Formats: sequence, C-alpha cells, structure tokens
Amino acid sequence: MNDRTATIGLFASLAVLWGFSFLAISVGLESLAPVLFAAFRYDVAAVLLLGYAFVRDTAPWPTDRASASAVLAGGLFLVAANAFLFVGQQTVPSGVAAIMQSLVPIATSLWALALLPEERVSARGAVGIALGLVGVGLIVRPDPANLLGDDVIGRLFILLQVAGVALGGVLIQRARPTLERTALTGWSMLVGALVLHGVSAGLGEPFALPRTPAAAGAVAYLGVFATAIAFVIYFTLLEVRGALETSLVAYLVPVVATVVGVAVLGESITAFTVLGFVLVFAGFVVLKRRAIADLAGDTRRFVARADD
Repeated sequence: MNDRTATIGLFASLAVLWGFSFLAISVGLESLAPVLFAAFRYDVAAVLLLGYAFVRDTAPWPTDRASASAVLAGGLFLVAANAFLFVGQQTVPSGVAAIMQSLVPIATSLWALALLPEERVSARGAVGIALGLVGVGLIVRPDPANLLGDDVIGRLFILLQVAGVALGGVLIQRARPTLERTALTGWSMLVGALVLHGVSAGLGEPFALPRTPAAAGAVAYLGVFATAIAFVIYFTLLEVRGALETSLVAYLVPVVATVVGVAVLGESITAFTVLGFVLVFAGFVVLKRRAIADLAGDTRRFVARADD
C-alpha cells in the first residue's frame, strides 16, 4: 500500500468515526450536561493518548516553543471549541449539526488567508468563498420573527464551533510543531479537557458521572473512537496534506451522520439545508479545485488497483 492509498483510507476512516459521533452526542445529551459531557470525552482521550505516548515515545513532552504553541492552540480551539457543538446539538438535529461541519473548509480557507503567508486567494477563489457564505445562510436561515429561537441559537453555537476548529487547524499548521503527533494530540486533549471542566464549573453544571449504559457508551465511543483514534488520524492527515486538504473530510462526515440520524433517530433534513450543503461544497470545489482533483485522481487509482 503506497502513501496515496493510505491517505484515502485515512480520510474514509475519519469520516465514519466522526459521522457516528453526532449520534453519540445526541444519545449522551439525554442525561449529561453539554459542556461536562464534552469534557468527559476529552478526559478519556487524553488518558489513552498520553498513556500510549509515554509508553512508546522517547520524548513525549512539548519541550520547544513551536510544540507548546501547537498544544495550546489545539487545546483551546481544536478541542475546547467543540463544547459549542454539544451545546448547539441540544436543539439542532444531529444530521443538521453534521452538515454544518461542511463549513469547516470555508472557515479554514478564511483563517488561512489571514494567518498563513503562503496562502493567497484568486478571483475564482473569492467566488468560491462567496458561494460558501450563501450556503451558510441557507443552513442557518434565521427567522426574522424569532431571531432568538432555540434552533437558531443552537445553529449559531455550532458556527462558533466551526470557526474554532478551523482556527485550531490553521494555528497548528502555522506553529510547525516537532512533537510526535500522538503526544501532540494527547496534550491538546488534556488542555482542552481542563478548560472545559473549568467552564462547566463556572456555568454551574452539576458534576455527575455517566450513570446510564447509554450515556457511558456515548462517552466511551466519543473518547476512544471519535476522539483518541480519530484525532491521531486527523493530525496525521494535517501533517502530510495540510489544513485545507484535511478539511475535505468535512464533506464525507455529513453523509454518514445524516444517514445514521435518519435511520436511528428518525430525524429529517429540509431541502434548504441540503441546498446549503451543496452550495458550501460547490464553493469549496471552486476554491480548492486542484486539491480536490488530486484527491479524486488518488481515488480512481485506488479503485483501479482494487479491481485488478
């Protein structure tokens, strides 16, 4: 298996792991406070990843400034910002929440333009960003008569999560850390978990461990599979493909999550939401057409080899 084939496999695995996470969040929110639930997710992941890093690695500590900066950026933005997803998903269906993750590539592009000197936008790229922003409007669709409705507020919280995750990915790429990716992921999870526990306490959420099999299963799935394993895959892709191309996975996750949400939770997705997703996807195709063409070529070669 060559590097390109392995990359395709990593993209697909990450899409499935994160796609099922929206179902797990919906299940866990039935009995757990949202920010505390998010903190538990990263507690589990931090213990697993740091334990593995200290057993396997000879230098698991972030000893240089670049690695420390990456850990801080990952903890505050890539990890802790996900609490907004848990808060938002209290009123937003899991399928819609997943579709909103398709905004990550557009947000990543905007952050990259501001923070990465090598990134530039052409006139065609500006059209792509504009299409994506129109898609955002169709997905959120605030009702002028009820701007403070729970559903609208929930979607705005998820937009904050999208912006935070996108910023975290770009800041890590900008920092160029030397720390091995498993340790980097683990320390980021630990920082994020500590921040979330502090926020949870500050909000007055009652501290309670998962007491039902469903809640315990949701925390276990999110911590082990959708976080510990998935973020190692994410950091691997971030290292070899960069923040913009890694964010392409955001277009595979909603497909998995929407199918699962409809089949298991009986959710429904409106035509406006689907149209918004299509426009966001079209915008990113225009913005990063070369990267997508390269990935599509990798996929065709993979299928051709599988048929031989």
